[in-house]
Amino acid sequence: MDLVGRNVADAVTPPRYQRKEFQILTENDMRRVLEYAKNTPYYALYFLALFTGMRRSEILGLRWGDVDFIFTQISVARSLHHLRNGQFIFRQPKTAKSRRLIALSPAAALALNEHRKNQETICKHIGKELSDDDLVFCQNEGGPLLPDTVTRAWVRMMDKLGLKGVRLHDLRHSHASQLLKQGIHPKIVQERLGHSSISVTLDTYSHVAPGLQRAAAERFDEVMNGWSEDTANEKIH
Repeated sequence: MDLVGRNVADAVTPPRYQRKEFQILTENDMRRVLEYAKNTPYYALYFLALFTGMRRSEILGLRWGDVDFIFTQISVARSLHHLRNGQFIFRQPKTAKSRRLIALSPAAALALNEHRKNQETICKHIGKELSDDDLVFCQNEGGPLLPDTVTRAWVRMMDKLGLKGVRLHDLRHSHASQLLKQGIHPKIVQERLGHSSISVTLDTYSHVAPGLQRAAAERFDEVMNGWSEDTANEKIH
């Protein structure tokens, strides 16, 4: 706006962006976590986080109307945030890609269905009928769960399992890494996670790339192996 002679921010050297370190659970650790979580109030929540890669805020903002048991999918349409003043607010996804449909595996659909039955039992005891507007994960009276309470319960569980330092958000990373290792196309992984672009997905999980590169080279060699054998036979004859 030409109100000052120069932009003093031009003289500042900004710090380089440091990507946060995260840990990936092994297949065995995933089973251990879920088995231990069965004895906690958050079993279905942790199960869903691992099997869908959803963010904590997205899971806590989920309503039963967002869960389609017929087509076994979840509609991510909002997220829950707890402000410093104690107020809960629901926000729209920050990007268009974050608003998405996530297919549920049979195991995830079963876990959610069992969780719904438990909620219906609780509602009957307090004289209430479960509706589509009710939160999937909530307190007994229907109010939102405190995000920090869910995270603290996770941290305690990790300490007891000897997995100290593994964050709740690392379930999201574990989900994505396992899909990529299984050969799922990165575009599908991007859509499930709600990343703004496929480059974000590839950059975030570049540590998986060496294994994918090796597998791709071996697969191509398998395809061309018949050709190389035919060529060798032609030379012999």
